[in-house]
Amino acid sequence: MNFRTLHLILSTAILTSVSAHAQQTSNQVQIVGQMRNVMWKGQLHGNIHLDTIANKKNLYGLGPVEYLSGEVLIIDGKSYRSEVVSDTAMKVEETYDLKAPFFGYANIARWSERTLPASIQTLQQLEQYLDKETKDSPRPFMFKLAGVVEQGTIHVVNLPKGSKVSSPGEAHKGQVNYQVKNKPSEIIGFFSTEHKAIFTHHDTYLHMHLITADRQKMGHLDEVLFKKGTMKLYLPIK
Repeated sequence: MNFRTLHLILSTAILTSVSAHAQQTSNQVQIVGQMRNVMWKGQLHGNIHLDTIANKKNLYGLGPVEYLSGEVLIIDGKSYRSEVVSDTAMKVEETYDLKAPFFGYANIARWSERTLPASIQTLQQLEQYLDKETKDSPRPFMFKLAGVVEQGTIHVVNLPKGSKVSSPGEAHKGQVNYQVKNKPSEIIGFFSTEHKAIFTHHDTYLHMHLITADRQKMGHLDEVLFKKGTMKLYLPIK
């Protein structure tokens, strides 16, 4: 084996290793702040300005707006904020000029696609399915769903200005719930068995935000009934 051949083999091996490491790193979820510090300690200020996230390519993320004045969703590099207008209307705008008290995000370039089984229609069923299907996958992870939501409830936090928070009940004061019916939608979700009260509520492994395909509604997903046979599930490729 001559020097040129050896050099080529070593260079290829190094590039492959670097590429694999970059892919693994890019899929990793970064979490800033903690839900429990907001809910129980009243730390409502922003811990991250979204525009400071350097790499916005293939970026996905979710969380609330600082001082619990709205919801945030980043999907494929585009950042959206929703805020309450009335009990029946909200405003959704595209912007990175946002701060969040806690936020989770990841850069994911490649996804594996599958049709969600028709038997999986609710959040509880989805949680069990993801837990079973990803036992050997790195956790925590982001995932996405796309399809028709037959019936869903999303909320947008809307804490009155100047409010003090020392419990989840106080944190959700002013929150408005909105209904989603028979709407093509996209959902970005976070799954972990180790982040209760950090990035998921104490009784679930999931934290999910939904945005309708027409970009008229976006919020934290509380309840859902997926339309059978329409939902596609996307998981990060290892």
